[in-house]
Amino acid sequence: MIAPATDRKGDAEAGPPASIVRRDRFGDTARVNGSEYRGRIAPSPTGLLHTGHARTFWIAFQRTLRAGGTLVLRDEDLDPQRSRPEYASAMLEDLRWLGIRWDEGPDIGGPCGPYRQSERRACYLESWRRLRERGVLYPCSCSRKELAEVAQAPHENSDEPVYNGRCRNQESAATDPAGVTWRFRVPDGVTVEFEDGSAGAQAYTAGQDFGDFVVWRRDDVPAYQLAVVADDVAMGITEVVRGRDLLKSTARQLLLYQALGVAPPDFFHCPLVNDDQGQRLAKRHDALSLRALRAAGVTPDELVRRFS
Repeated sequence: MIAPATDRKGDAEAGPPASIVRRDRFGDTARVNGSEYRGRIAPSPTGLLHTGHARTFWIAFQRTLRAGGTLVLRDEDLDPQRSRPEYASAMLEDLRWLGIRWDEGPDIGGPCGPYRQSERRACYLESWRRLRERGVLYPCSCSRKELAEVAQAPHENSDEPVYNGRCRNQESAATDPAGVTWRFRVPDGVTVEFEDGSAGAQAYTAGQDFGDFVVWRRDDVPAYQLAVVADDVAMGITEVVRGRDLLKSTARQLLLYQALGVAPPDFFHCPLVNDDQGQRLAKRHDALSLRALRAAGVTPDELVRRFS
């Protein structure tokens, strides 16, 4: 079993640094002393931001303020088919309307260069090569039809089917990931445990709850799991605040941190916001987008009060 450490400066087995914590308005704690707090918000310009996004980003903003830390904004525009410049402009405008301010980002700059994922390929290639050197990646040649045939049935509420490792024995001398899908070989039977700052103790078993996952796509685009880990390492993020739909992704990402030899950040997964029918909000809910609420006369203060 692996358990993430919280000391980013020392040995990966070291415990968390001494710190003072303060109860915040959401009934949770945020570190205010100890190692420098670096939080982040990471919207994707594939649609308009809705109230679920807004609540998560507001919580991230408040936790950074209470920690006296630095907030990074990262434009996660990796998806070339769905990302749109107009959505990127809208998300920055909507975040500012809500009152969220960041210290580093695509329109401000920062020590790590541009904060648009589409401009950070070199960072992802470096991580891919390190993982290749450590023997934890393999090329997968399965077609979509073959994937449908070999994938085990997903568990209830699973985010993707469990790949059965059909291509695990494939080898490649490639020094570049382009042209083939690359998967991370999970250590079957290993339970990944972590303590989430909001959701509490979590445990997922590799090979059962999730299988060998994609880190680089056939169309030469780094996959989400690899990109966010590489970015959070490069940007020195100390706490990741995001929605609870990504709890299982955290288990996968902790394996990447371990394989890269880097101590992971802390995690805080916020409860999801549902619509009137109890369904999780998605970008198709245009009526609940910040842009629609603004047009209807809702003020930032009114929206923030709904978050409590």
